[in-house]
Amino acid sequence: MPDKFGLVVIGVGMAGLNAAKKCVNAGLSVAVVDERPYGGTCALRGCDPKKMLRRGAEVVEAARLMAGKGIGDTPRIEWADLMAHKRSFTDPVPKKMEGSLDEAGVVTLHGAVQFVGPAALQIGEREVEAAKVLVATGQRPRSLDVPGAEHLTDSTEFLELEELPRRILFVGGGYVSMEFAHIAARAGASVTVADRGKRPLKAFDPDLVDRLVESSKEAGIDFAFGASLAKVERRGGGLVATLDRDRGSIEIEADLVVNGAGRVPEIGHLNLEAADVAHGDGRITVTEHLRSTTNPNVYAAGDCAATDGLPLTPVAVHEGAVAASNVLKGDHRTADYAGVPSVAFTLPEIVRIGMSEEDARQSDRDVDVRFNETSAWYSNQRIGAKVGATKVIVDKTTDELLGVHLFGYGQAEVANLFALAMRSGLKAANLRRMQSAYPTHGSDVSSMLG
Repeated sequence: MPDKFGLVVIGVGMAGLNAAKKCVNAGLSVAVVDERPYGGTCALRGCDPKKMLRRGAEVVEAARLMAGKGIGDTPRIEWADLMAHKRSFTDPVPKKMEGSLDEAGVVTLHGAVQFVGPAALQIGEREVEAAKVLVATGQRPRSLDVPGAEHLTDSTEFLELEELPRRILFVGGGYVSMEFAHIAARAGASVTVADRGKRPLKAFDPDLVDRLVESSKEAGIDFAFGASLAKVERRGGGLVATLDRDRGSIEIEADLVVNGAGRVPEIGHLNLEAADVAHGDGRITVTEHLRSTTNPNVYAAGDCAATDGLPLTPVAVHEGAVAASNVLKGDHRTADYAGVPSVAFTLPEIVRIGMSEEDARQSDRDVDVRFNETSAWYSNQRIGAKVGATKVIVDKTTDELLGVHLFGYGQAEVANLFALAMRSGLKAANLRRMQSAYPTHGSDVSSMLG
């Protein structure tokens, strides 16, 4: 006889973890299952380990900015030691997460999983029935169908490199390529980023991205724009990547070619058809309550769900909580995506919250764009930095914050102030009246709105 649960959560990342605990604490019988170690992308293969490696780059960058201003020799990154620092965080995660679930009363299962009916799952040799199922499987690196694709390294593998190669080509100009490129460049690698478009990080403000590209070049990062990967081949002891461009192809020699061409939802292995779970463009189709549009027993949250939410950890956690609430109390709660900050952790970082300038100008809003070149501001001068800019978009009639775009050191933390204001309905005038600790990056907010 199959085991029976009130809820089975597929995928033990942050969305699944929080949903499982919320439901078991409310008295529901809950099981979780993952064929990978518990922790998900963010904790094991994404945000957190990346930020651990970035710390080494931050130290090198901080010393470089202060060279000749009281700081002597620039430190160098010892890659193996930095990787060990990263693993000091990631290695304990699966055991700690499973222990916390066990302690909460959640049944923890491991193995490949697929639907075998509307409310039935096959987990290895074990069959499980569930009154409700929450799919929270996240995303995986997008595969590139080019000759020599077997020579490519994905983001997961990059985060496990025992040694950093001397020459690295990153394919794609999204978060993965740009963030890793900045880490690798500060670690001494020769780095190139190839992108099909005319600039990277297409979701961010183009004026600020252009400034980031220029500062990236000064940090030693080369760019090949308008370039698509055609093939990768091994020659001698290295790799050669052929990039197609309008004016002809070029070849780039590298020791490592990293596939940074985005991520796709990881749902192909679930046999969704057996459960009559509709999906399109690689994501599960859901209602505003995160319930499957075709199977009332199934919910989806995080990157695998077709919602308006950005593919970010805080959004996944929020959607997991919304789905869990609807499992427990019926469909009464919807997700709130207002004021969610998105950050590319380059050096310096770039931030977006809310509407782009283009979208704002095309709307029916009375738009006021408040742009500031911040390179000469005190908060930059103090650390020796020479780049920075902000763009805050305000509705002149209502004083509502429509969009916030930041580029500079420390701006990821400043973003949280704007995000809180936007989610709480505060106006630009409220932020201008804020009395901040001074001098801090946060104390620049009133000037950004001036």
